[in-house]
This record gives sequence, structure tokens and C-alpha cells, in this order.
Amino acid sequence: MPFVIAVDGPAASGKGTVASRLAALYGYPYLDTGLLYRAVGMALLRAHHDLDDPIAAEAAARLLDLKALADPALRGAVAGEAASRTARHAGVRAALLELQRVFADQEPGAVLDGRDIGTVIAPGADAKLYVTASPEVRAERRWKQLTAQGEDISYPTVLDDIRRRDARDAGRDAAPMKPAPDAVLLDTTDLDIEAATDAARRIVEAARAGRVFRP
Repeated sequence: MPFVIAVDGPAASGKGTVASRLAALYGYPYLDTGLLYRAVGMALLRAHHDLDDPIAAEAAARLLDLKALADPALRGAVAGEAASRTARHAGVRAALLELQRVFADQEPGAVLDGRDIGTVIAPGADAKLYVTASPEVRAERRWKQLTAQGEDISYPTVLDDIRRRDARDAGRDAAPMKPAPDAVLLDTTDLDIEAATDAARRIVEAARAGRVFRP
């Protein structure tokens, strides 16, 4: 059976970096599922469709080409906001569900990060992490990332966006963002990336050994 590592958490918590490093460490394929929703959102925007139109959003999700995930524009603030809005639609999530489950089911294992991996996509995942950090720290990380990419955006704007997205992602009817009951919480507020990666590795190693993780 494949060994599946589910890494969930809010925006800019560090889950993507942690997940990609775990994938490299164990030699597993890695899927940033947030890019799927960003790609759908950007497809809607480029076609001049309303992000809040569930029919148009589901249609875009069903036509999604995975090659679109390489688009650098998906890393920007516009794509992030579009993803959060389109991810609310149950039809979008249903359209992308099977794609993600097929990815998770490959041998010898896989790493997926997102908002609902451990609760919806792969509830039977062998290792489940919920990576989080304070809104202020996450906003600072995202602000630095965006300004390094050349975007002209202020820290207060990013912080407001982080808080708005948290509320939207946690409050949506379709697969709300929340830790799986058996997920291990990894708070990266006071951790650098090396420390966060090491903590994540120890969580996965405990799962591989069939043990409950003890900090």
C-alpha cells in the first residue's frame, strides 16, 4: 500500500515548503493541491467569468490541464484570492477530487498539501500534519514573497487578505479547512524552515514506525 503524507494548513503557514521537503526526503511525488484551485481561478479570470459563479467554476475545473500548474502567475496574490473564492464551490471540489485521489494512490507513496487532504482527499493517510502559524507571521512571510516577485503590495493589505481567506476557507460548506482529528499540529510561528522540516520529519517517522508522535 502507498504511504501517504497529508499536509494541511492555512496560507503561508509553511506547509508547501515542508511538504516539498518531505517529498524530496522520501523520494515521493508531491502535489501542491492549492495550485489546482489557483489554476481554476485564473482560468475564470482570463475568460472574464465571475469567480462566484459555481457553474462556470465547475466547468473550468473539469477542463483543467495539469500543465497549467507550471504558470508562474499562480504564485501571485491575485491567483491566491481567486483560489479561495473558487474553492468554496462544491462542484469545483468534486471535479478535482478524483484527480487528487489518483495522485495519492500511487506507489510507493505521495505527499499532498492543501486545506482538506487529511479530512476529505486522503482521510486514510498514514501521516497527517496540520501546519499553522499566527496570522501576523504568515502575512509577513507572504508579503516578503510577493514583494520579492515584484508585486507592489503593503503588509497591512496582505494581513487583511490572510484573515479574510482564513475565515472564508474555514467557513465554507464544502470541505471547510480544519485539522483532521488524528492530525499532528505543527506550529511554525517561531520556527525557521530547517526546524520546521525536522519537526515534520519526526512526525512522519513516528507514523512510519506505527507510533504516536511525542514532541
